[in-house]
Amino acid sequence: MRIAAYLAYAGLLALLSAVIVRRMISLGTLDHPGVRSSHAQPTPKGGGVGIVAAFVVGLSVLYLGAGRARVPDAPFLGLIAASVGIAVVSYADDVRSWSFTVKLVAQVAAALVAVASGIVLRVLHLPFFGTVALGWAGVPLTAAWIVYATNAVNFIDGLNGLAAGSVAIACLFLAAIAFSQDDLFVLVSGLVLAAGIAGFLPYNYPRARIFMGDVGSQFCGFVLAALGVLSAGFGTQTLSVLLVPMMLFAILFDVAFTLVRRVLAGERITQAHRGHLYQVAHRCGMPAWAVTLVYWGLAGWGGVCGMWFAGKPQDWPELMSCTVAPSLIWLAAVVTRARRQQLRW
Repeated sequence: MRIAAYLAYAGLLALLSAVIVRRMISLGTLDHPGVRSSHAQPTPKGGGVGIVAAFVVGLSVLYLGAGRARVPDAPFLGLIAASVGIAVVSYADDVRSWSFTVKLVAQVAAALVAVASGIVLRVLHLPFFGTVALGWAGVPLTAAWIVYATNAVNFIDGLNGLAAGSVAIACLFLAAIAFSQDDLFVLVSGLVLAAGIAGFLPYNYPRARIFMGDVGSQFCGFVLAALGVLSAGFGTQTLSVLLVPMMLFAILFDVAFTLVRRVLAGERITQAHRGHLYQVAHRCGMPAWAVTLVYWGLAGWGGVCGMWFAGKPQDWPELMSCTVAPSLIWLAAVVTRARRQQLRW
């Protein structure tokens, strides 16, 4: 009965998100095609406002009426305040198109707010190494993780449904693991974020009537990164900080590989481009909907690996191989196809 109530709650929040997204289709700022774009016609953006609203309402109700499904007040309010802050700045960026420096400063500030509220890694529970105390290093490590994950989801949001669907899948797997570990805060928070995305996705995939914009992609990346930290430090049983990176591995790998490749090529990493693996695959002729399904599949596989790890952390060598291998296969497939077509990227 308890899980049925959570799902019903998530369903109501999905409806709230959908109503707001429909409204944003007529109110949203138009996203005009550019260097990095995969669309050819101006399309409204700002659909992420629905995701933000559903999450904030969902967590606010949880804060006011929660019993067991909560964490201490400071990280609870810190998550809400920091996520709302990143959403406000990101929406302003959608409207005004600020520089990357301004966005990065806002991301770092939001990450520090989260860290100051108690959303910080104090220890790492790692396979083979066991429990590793971080001490003062926990603050910069946590902030760096949150900022990187926020940007990774933002950078990967270039094809219909790719980023939003991947985050939703990761949230559902994280919620399932949290349920098995009796961590009700992470369970409900994961469902709430997934619900907000569920209200948005029908308007974005396979045909986009609206994009979620930075307000959606940065918000989703930020919240999921913070939940990854919370899942590693709260609840009746402490989980590993590796769970969320496993679920987002395909996205994190795509962004990391692209950044390293561009640095080695002497390119400006802040300049707009179409060199991510998902973009290269699309430019090589793979339909956008198919590329999205590949990343959804990789997110689902990452979730399966996360559930495996939660149940049998001693299997970490096989687990890491199974997590990394699909992304390496995808990389090889994209590179091979690009070379055959002599595509410069």
